[in-house]
Amino acid sequence: MNPVLRDWIAPRKPALETFLGELFAGAWPEPTGEMYRYPLLSGGKRMRPLWVIASNDAVTGAGGEGTVSTGLMHAAAALELIHCYSLVHDDLPCMDDDDERRGRPTVHKVYGEGPAVLVGDALLTEALALVLRAPGLNNDQRVAIALELTQAAGYLGMIGGQTADIGLGGKVDNQTDLERLHRGKTGALIRAGCRMGGLAAGASESEMKALTRYGESIGLAFQLADDVLDAEEDAGDDGPPSFVKLMGLEACSAEADRLFNEALEALNGFQKNADPLRQLAAYTVQRNI
Repeated sequence: MNPVLRDWIAPRKPALETFLGELFAGAWPEPTGEMYRYPLLSGGKRMRPLWVIASNDAVTGAGGEGTVSTGLMHAAAALELIHCYSLVHDDLPCMDDDDERRGRPTVHKVYGEGPAVLVGDALLTEALALVLRAPGLNNDQRVAIALELTQAAGYLGMIGGQTADIGLGGKVDNQTDLERLHRGKTGALIRAGCRMGGLAAGASESEMKALTRYGESIGLAFQLADDVLDAEEDAGDDGPPSFVKLMGLEACSAEADRLFNEALEALNGFQKNADPLRQLAAYTVQRNI
């Protein structure tokens, strides 16, 4: 990882981990708090909440010493809760039927299938509550961020992409349909994270357009880069084809690079404060810096 990005993440990620670890205190019935936190505290790069914070920093220039306002932390954590809830439900036997995630047993293997459904439900609903009670934001900002989050997570965004992924929209066998699938399943939350950070910062219309373009470009590049990394592993996969299967490895890598450059171009109107966004884009596509 680039030292600039590492230094920027260093004070922010631990603060986020602490915030996530304090959620669901006082849960009822009492033992369920640990159950709800289990998927939240299983590691991960926390890329989505970092996009929220980096987008906010790009607009405000705040956080130079690594501090994250409480209101912004609520928004960033809300996006991570949505991501984690989707993983809990994806892992269920009725979906992908995975026994392990990030080196630990999945939620349904530890607590059972019924409780795992409820864990996902709890993460989803608490995400919205976090935004709506975020301190330091005005009501217009809270509503706008909540709408952004729910639209990205809903049937036209992440859920729509997941629905297409399990074949409910018919066979996905061409690049156009696959791109739409991944703009929903993966890209929608990344785009939303960039916009949520901008909304929390009071970004101008032109700044919001730039953050949106960045988020859309890097959201799809994220999946293309994953497909390049997983090309050998996915060779026998009977699900929707990967971009590598449809485009070839070289063309897939080239398209990821094109989208990376498009994301950087979208940030031309920002100054040095957007460097974390630039480095997150580079890390997303190159993964070896």
